[in-house]
Amino acid sequence: MADQYQYGEAEEIVGKFIEPNRDNFILCTKYTLSDEQNALPANRGNHRKAMRQAIDASLKRLKTDYIDIYMPHFDDGLTPVDEIARGLEDLIKTGKVLYAGLANFPAWKAAAIASTIPLTALQFEYNLLKRDADRELTSMADFFGMGEMYYSPLAGGLLTGKYRKGSTGRLTQSGNGYHEDTVTTAIIDALETIAAEVNATTGQVALAWMLTKNGFPVIGARTLTHLKDGLNALKLHLSSDHLTHLDKISAVTKGYPHDLLKTVQKNYG
Repeated sequence: MADQYQYGEAEEIVGKFIEPNRDNFILCTKYTLSDEQNALPANRGNHRKAMRQAIDASLKRLKTDYIDIYMPHFDDGLTPVDEIARGLEDLIKTGKVLYAGLANFPAWKAAAIASTIPLTALQFEYNLLKRDADRELTSMADFFGMGEMYYSPLAGGLLTGKYRKGSTGRLTQSGNGYHEDTVTTAIIDALETIAAEVNATTGQVALAWMLTKNGFPVIGARTLTHLKDGLNALKLHLSSDHLTHLDKISAVTKGYPHDLLKTVQKNYG
């Protein structure tokens, strides 16, 4: 969740739902963009004032006196890392927050904050079509012991193959139309082939692949059917050949200095 989603309404709905059994749920929400439309600079961003206003408003909407995991939604590019770290630390000391995390932060800045205060979670976009995080973020998260939360695990529905069948969704509603590049075509073709072999949907195969990584997908299901379909991925077992093939065709080039170090470090193995 985040306070910006539907300008606070998403938190209100969740708050009403969990209120009778609050302690049975782990709540994670974010701040930065504000729950206001066209918020002024004083009321948005990662600075202490925005952080304090955001946490108090979220606690009220969620009908609770603490949030399990709290994190900035984005790096605002302005607030010093020490201010973010100390602000989150203060929220933990007051008991309003149990654990801190970050979402959509560059690895160097996340590492700087994690070197100051313990960070429990790191949230970033990750799926078979978006593995840029493998260049720095996943290794950094592993080093600091952060739980990895992968959002957009089905790439806006693209990995379900539904757009090939003429269905509409987030991608077509954006007005940009639906187009596949070479990599996208290869990945969706592979998902459809594997799905036929294991008697599953392409979306389930994509999620099952993600479950073999060091994190968990954040499913943005819009219907109960979508949610049940996603949960069935927990029962799906992909062979090592399936996983190796998907890893290979979706891999990103890590670039410098990783490519250089891969060559140099083999002499020290």
